[in-house]
Amino acid sequence: MNRIKILNTNIDNLSMDQTLQRIENNILQNTKLHHVVVNASKMVAMQTDLKLRQSVNSCDLINADGQAVVWASRILGQPLKERVAGIDLMENLVELAYKKNYKIFFFGAKEEVVSRVVNNYKIKYSKDIIAGYRNGYFKKENEANIAQQISNSGADILFVAISSPTKENFLYDNKETLRGVNFIMGVGGSFDVVSGLVKRAPLWTQKIGMEWFYRFAQEPKRMWKRYLIGNIKFIWMVFKARLSK
Repeated sequence: MNRIKILNTNIDNLSMDQTLQRIENNILQNTKLHHVVVNASKMVAMQTDLKLRQSVNSCDLINADGQAVVWASRILGQPLKERVAGIDLMENLVELAYKKNYKIFFFGAKEEVVSRVVNNYKIKYSKDIIAGYRNGYFKKENEANIAQQISNSGADILFVAISSPTKENFLYDNKETLRGVNFIMGVGGSFDVVSGLVKRAPLWTQKIGMEWFYRFAQEPKRMWKRYLIGNIKFIWMVFKARLSK
């Protein structure tokens, strides 16, 4: 009842509080919840990458990570309540894990980054929330073994910090092996921020929808195609969809 569909993408119309409540309920009921966030860049890719589209749209819970997605939903007549940023959701869930004695597996990024993330959370909360961790560099033939390692760790929550579409496809392809983990979520570059490698945009920048530009300014050579070309494509997609109504 709370799900909309725009630009070939399913999105759940939930606030941050509602999202957290749904996740906690699923963990308490010992049922599985596969989560994903979508932003402008990912929605552009989903127009031509049909496996990514399937991987995303088949998820149990889909939040709008980018403010541009929220604006697009309003332009297209299906307004979302608010942005639910993946990194904010992750931070809230780590705190929840500490309060409720849940265990988390951290998967992705470089070894020095993910180990720093784990160490930061051990210091801030407790080592007891850590089910395990692994860097995000692996060969395709090792996927099944990695998924089994995560499943065997006793984790209630899994965060995967790998770029799209690799993380979405990994979670989709290995969902049966990971069925013992109550909540699985792709978190993109969140580990880089938590580790201190990358600075997050100030809150006022996030609110006006310019967090992408702050990120672009830090790594222009790596991010220019994703943000500049991707954002132009997204605006054009929204414009065409609006005209077709």
